[in-house]
Amino acid sequence: MLLIEDDPAVRRGLELGLSQQGHQVHGVETGEAGLDRLRADPPDVVVLDLMLPGMNGFEVCRRIRAGGELPVIVLTARGDDIDVVAGLEAGADDYVVKPVRARVLEARLRAVLRRTARPQADLERHDRLSIDRAALLVAKDGEPVRLTPTELRLLLELSASPGRVHSRQQLLESVWEHGYLGDSRLVDACVQRLRAKIEDEPAAPAYVQTVRGFGYRFGPL
Repeated sequence: MLLIEDDPAVRRGLELGLSQQGHQVHGVETGEAGLDRLRADPPDVVVLDLMLPGMNGFEVCRRIRAGGELPVIVLTARGDDIDVVAGLEAGADDYVVKPVRARVLEARLRAVLRRTARPQADLERHDRLSIDRAALLVAKDGEPVRLTPTELRLLLELSASPGRVHSRQQLLESVWEHGYLGDSRLVDACVQRLRAKIEDEPAAPAYVQTVRGFGYRFGPL
């Protein structure tokens, strides 16, 4: 994993704690160094501080996401809407508020890495959308759709039972594996990103539909 954190004490503490949990951690202190390292030796996951000197974490996250589907967990010193929502809109899969214990971050890491694979059988077709659960591939009108692991896991969860309404809390538990009263902003931001990739008109979705006051369901019905 790649840890991008400018505070030396925080970086060393997380490197030590995560290494003791079996992770191979490479820590850097700037966004520029992180992007260079990512190109030279792509990791399985990135842990990214949002408040970095020079290029900030939001821009680093956008660049990572523009280049592929690598999972990203952001670290924020504030749990308020501004940082959290901006980080999620930049493409983050999850976030953790600092100060954070290594064991808490490690649990989030394992959850986000599990999202890369939970294969099931058969190729499914939903109107113009096809989902290959074994190969973990999605296509629309025969053209591949590039999804992040979290976006893919969300689509797999919703499409497994078309027409069924999933609450945000249910999706947090099944997709993000947050086994407590979690943050619905994670779900809403991921739904927006998923719609932008699979819907003709994200504002009038045909596949991932909002059920006001309850949650989301998968169509077409």
